[in-house]
Amino acid sequence: MKKREENSQLEMLEGAKSIGAGAATIASAGAAVGIGNVLSSSIHSVARNPSLAKQLFGYAILGFALTEAIALFALMMAFLISSVFRSKKERQGGYSPKMPRP
Repeated sequence: MKKREENSQLEMLEGAKSIGAGAATIASAGAAVGIGNVLSSSIHSVARNPSLAKQLFGYAILGFALTEAIALFALMMAFLISSVFRSKKERQGGYSPKMPRP
Protein backbone atom coordinates (compact mmCIF):
# COMPACT_ATOMS: atom_id res chain seq x y z
CA MET A 1 0.00 0.00 0.00
CA LYS A 2 2.82 2.38 0.88
CA LYS A 3 4.56 1.77 -2.46
CA ARG A 4 1.33 2.55 -4.30
CA GLU A 5 0.96 5.87 -2.45
CA GLU A 6 4.56 6.74 -3.22
CA ASN A 7 4.05 6.00 -6.93
CA SER A 8 0.91 8.12 -6.89
CA GLN A 9 2.83 11.01 -5.35
CA LEU A 10 5.60 10.68 -7.93
CA GLU A 11 3.08 10.72 -10.76
CA MET A 12 1.42 13.78 -9.26
CA LEU A 13 4.81 15.49 -8.97
CA GLU A 14 5.60 14.76 -12.62
CA GLY A 15 2.20 16.12 -13.64
CA ALA A 16 2.71 19.27 -11.58
CA LYS A 17 6.13 19.78 -13.16
CA SER A 18 4.59 19.50 -16.64
CA ILE A 19 1.83 21.94 -15.79
CA GLY A 20 4.35 24.39 -14.32
CA ALA A 21 6.62 24.18 -17.36
CA GLY A 22 3.66 24.66 -19.68
CA ALA A 23 2.45 27.68 -17.71
CA ALA A 24 5.92 29.19 -17.88
CA THR A 25 5.98 28.86 -21.67
CA ILE A 26 2.70 30.76 -21.96
CA ALA A 27 4.75 33.88 -21.21
CA SER A 28 6.22 33.49 -24.71
CA ALA A 29 2.86 34.41 -26.19
CA GLY A 30 2.68 37.43 -23.90
CA ALA A 31 6.15 38.50 -25.00
CA ALA A 32 5.14 38.20 -28.65
CA VAL A 33 2.14 40.45 -28.02
CA GLY A 34 4.37 42.91 -26.15
CA ILE A 35 6.89 43.06 -28.99
CA GLY A 36 4.04 43.65 -31.44
CA ASN A 37 2.75 46.50 -29.30
CA VAL A 38 6.19 48.10 -29.06
CA LEU A 39 6.77 48.01 -32.80
CA SER A 40 3.21 49.12 -33.56
CA SER A 41 3.56 52.11 -31.26
CA SER A 42 6.89 52.94 -32.85
CA ILE A 43 5.38 52.93 -36.33
CA HIS A 44 2.46 55.10 -35.22
CA SER A 45 4.79 57.57 -33.50
CA VAL A 46 7.05 57.92 -36.55
CA ALA A 47 3.98 58.39 -38.74
CA ARG A 48 2.82 61.26 -36.49
CA ASN A 49 6.23 62.94 -36.15
CA PRO A 50 8.88 61.77 -38.65
CA SER A 51 11.52 64.16 -37.30
CA LEU A 52 11.79 62.09 -34.08
CA ALA A 53 12.41 58.82 -35.93
CA LYS A 54 15.99 58.33 -34.64
CA GLN A 55 15.06 58.99 -31.00
CA LEU A 56 11.97 56.80 -31.21
CA PHE A 57 14.00 53.99 -32.77
CA GLY A 58 16.23 53.88 -29.68
CA TYR A 59 13.19 53.67 -27.41
CA ALA A 60 11.69 50.93 -29.60
CA ILE A 61 14.87 48.85 -29.40
CA LEU A 62 14.93 49.29 -25.61
CA GLY A 63 11.29 48.17 -25.35
CA PHE A 64 11.98 45.23 -27.64
CA ALA A 65 14.98 44.15 -25.56
CA LEU A 66 13.14 44.36 -22.24
CA THR A 67 10.16 42.43 -23.61
CA GLU A 68 12.43 39.77 -25.10
CA ALA A 69 14.23 39.45 -21.75
CA ILE A 70 10.93 38.51 -20.12
CA ALA A 71 10.42 35.78 -22.73
CA LEU A 72 13.92 34.41 -22.17
CA PHE A 73 13.39 34.44 -18.41
CA ALA A 74 10.15 32.47 -18.84
CA LEU A 75 11.91 29.95 -21.08
CA MET A 76 14.67 29.57 -18.50
CA MET A 77 12.09 28.95 -15.79
CA ALA A 78 10.37 26.29 -17.93
CA PHE A 79 13.67 24.44 -18.38
CA LEU A 80 14.46 24.84 -14.69
CA ILE A 81 11.11 23.40 -13.65
CA SER A 82 11.28 20.46 -16.04
CA SER A 83 14.91 19.43 -15.59
CA VAL A 84 16.38 20.63 -12.30
CA PHE A 85 13.64 19.84 -9.82
CA ARG A 86 13.83 16.08 -9.49
CA SER A 87 11.75 13.78 -7.37
CA LYS A 88 13.07 11.95 -4.32
CA LYS A 89 13.15 8.61 -6.16
CA GLU A 90 15.15 10.06 -9.06
CA ARG A 91 17.75 11.50 -6.65
CA GLN A 92 18.12 8.24 -4.74
CA GLY A 93 18.18 5.95 -7.75
CA GLY A 94 20.34 8.17 -9.88
CA TYR A 95 18.21 7.70 -12.97
CA SER A 96 15.60 9.66 -14.79
CA PRO A 97 12.30 8.01 -15.78
CA LYS A 98 12.80 9.36 -19.31
CA MET A 99 16.13 7.57 -19.74
CA PRO A 100 16.39 3.77 -19.93
CA ARG A 101 18.12 2.05 -17.04
CA PRO A 102 21.51 0.45 -17.79
